[in-house]
Amino acid sequence: MSTSSIPVESPKSKAWVVSVGMGYGHQRAAYNIAHLAPDGIPLNANDYENIPKHDRKIWERSRGLYEFMSNASHIPLIGGILFSLLERITKIFDFYPKRNLSESNFGLRYLESLIHKGWGNHLIEKIGQNPLPLVTTFFASAHMADYFNYKEKIFCVVTDTDIARTWVSSDPLSSHVTYFAPTIEAERRLQSYGVPLEKIILTGFPLPKSNIGTESFEIAKNDLAKRIINLDPTGIYRKQFAPLIETYLGKLPEQSGRPLTLMFSLGGAAAQRDLAINVIKSLSKKIKAGEIRLILAVGIKKEVHDVITWELKLHGLNSLIGTNVHILEAPDIWHYFDVFNQALRDSDILWTKPSELSFYAGLGIPIIIAPAIGSQEDFNREWLLRMGAGINQKNPMFADEWLNDLVQDGILADVAMHGFIEIEKKGTFNIEREICKK
Repeated sequence: MSTSSIPVESPKSKAWVVSVGMGYGHQRAAYNIAHLAPDGIPLNANDYENIPKHDRKIWERSRGLYEFMSNASHIPLIGGILFSLLERITKIFDFYPKRNLSESNFGLRYLESLIHKGWGNHLIEKIGQNPLPLVTTFFASAHMADYFNYKEKIFCVVTDTDIARTWVSSDPLSSHVTYFAPTIEAERRLQSYGVPLEKIILTGFPLPKSNIGTESFEIAKNDLAKRIINLDPTGIYRKQFAPLIETYLGKLPEQSGRPLTLMFSLGGAAAQRDLAINVIKSLSKKIKAGEIRLILAVGIKKEVHDVITWELKLHGLNSLIGTNVHILEAPDIWHYFDVFNQALRDSDILWTKPSELSFYAGLGIPIIIAPAIGSQEDFNREWLLRMGAGINQKNPMFADEWLNDLVQDGILADVAMHGFIEIEKKGTFNIEREICKK
């Protein structure tokens, strides 16, 4: 797939699906509903054919600042200062006490001032030549469409469990944006920002159909059934919760057909590189012994691939690449999501920061929660823990010990079932139905 041009509408096109290359979260959500778009390709608002230089410059400046701050935490002294600045920019206030938070803030006013000067007008005029409902996974594109009077419906997919004030217009009552909320927390937050309830639809996060199947979840159930075998090798969990397992999954297979498999995701900004190195060090003996298979999801950046490859070589694991170690990468973001989703089906544990991947716990994969980056990820972590679908990471240098205990005691099997049962999985289908309404 390519984002270099806006494709011509096909007869099956239902909507413009617009994202932005700002980390992976917004693009991942767009990818999962891309079948609604012309030629099945999401459009990146910051990278399309003939984008004005001025618009591209604003996008690049914003992305560069985000990635720099995300990776700066390891820099002595200045790293802490920059990370604190990122926290202030993305700050989400505590929900309690409940109060009206509809007043605009500096970040939103600055964003809207750029739009009022013409940022995004070209994009909205371009898609307006072939008007379809607009579904965007980034708030700035929604604000652009609203301000420049896009003639079709405007939908904004919320990509975290809770969101900052910048997601909502400074005048929410006159805005034409309808929000797809992934959680009840996000729905309540939108209301506190002044969005009328009739402009909020509680859908759930759009998960990949390739990992779900139909609305009966046959693929997710089959994958979880195999996962339970690996996550409960002693049978403690299966014995205690046999009726629950039978109700949701039916009869489990005798074997999973693979070794215990951990996927570690480095994230779009690759801020988890140092953590990944510690995980490799800790698990190297178990990997060599064939007790665990490690999938390192490095994304699309060659420099990240090179760092990880060197670290594997340093610990004598390079000969196991392709067997007990897999480096998950792709030449572009859309192909990366495809191989990521495929690999996730054959994984038993997902170790990641609490990004949009928090919602993937709904597929029945337990999440080891890495440190959060930004206020929205703090809320995602709290939500995961509340759902019983994730566990905070312990010291990564001893991951071989505590991961083993979590598996032997059946705890991660319990976490996997909690995520599958408690988290909404029909987000993609719910969004599709709303878009296709006459």
